Amino acid sequence: MTADPAPATQEVPTPAVAAFFDVDNTIVRGASLFHLGVAMWRRGAISMRDIIRFSRINLQYRLLGESRAGVEATNTKSLEAIRGKTVALMESLAQNVWDEVLSARIFPGAKALVDKHLAAGHEVWLISASPSEVVGQIADRIGATGGLGTVVQQIDGRYTGALEDGLLHGPAKATAVNRLAAERQFDLNACFAYGDSGNDIPMLGLVGHPCGINPDRRLRRYCAKAHWPVREFRANRRAVRRSARTVYRVGEVWAAWVVLGRLLGWFRRTKP
Repeated sequence: MTADPAPATQEVPTPAVAAFFDVDNTIVRGASLFHLGVAMWRRGAISMRDIIRFSRINLQYRLLGESRAGVEATNTKSLEAIRGKTVALMESLAQNVWDEVLSARIFPGAKALVDKHLAAGHEVWLISASPSEVVGQIADRIGATGGLGTVVQQIDGRYTGALEDGLLHGPAKATAVNRLAAERQFDLNACFAYGDSGNDIPMLGLVGHPCGINPDRRLRRYCAKAHWPVREFRANRRAVRRSARTVYRVGEVWAAWVVLGRLLGWFRRTKP
């Protein structure tokens, strides 16, 4: 009489792991929306006044870090600028912005982290308040699994100037990550998240492996208190901090005139 065969060992599937990345000042140096604005201005889609406003906000963002008020102000002005514009135009501009600008503004250290996660079999998702067209383009070009950005409402192929689900910023990023985790069965305790701003804390706090990348003051303090690691990919961080203090003391007017002078100089050099 032969013994019954031993039951086959059932393999337990490995929980899915993902890495969630903020975009601006985490993967891309500066504000990606600013570069989209420059591309729109060069196409004649927005005015010089709009681009000066975006430039000032971008300069403050790079030197002083992200603020909720700054993000909301940029979002409001950008919605006004794209109202009535076609989706096809925006998608074309997003491609041009990558080819002409953003591809050269990726932090090599951040790209190495993305590649490391992909090599480990992790999914990589970009989560940003920037327009979904820009975030999707960046995600596609760096080989990420996908990207989620702020979605602008569109009707008949044109933007209405309203948002579909609000700004993808702060707590909304955490909501998006939770939704992705439920849909794709991520084990958040095994997942990773990277951000540069105190506004990214809700997203970072969801995962087992949070990390501050080029953190602003608020996030740096929080990382120290929570014992989260910090990575610095800005080679000239000390110079940036000195410039930030200078801009803060002199004020917004000085920053605006500096940006205006640079823009006009660039315009003269590139004008046919």
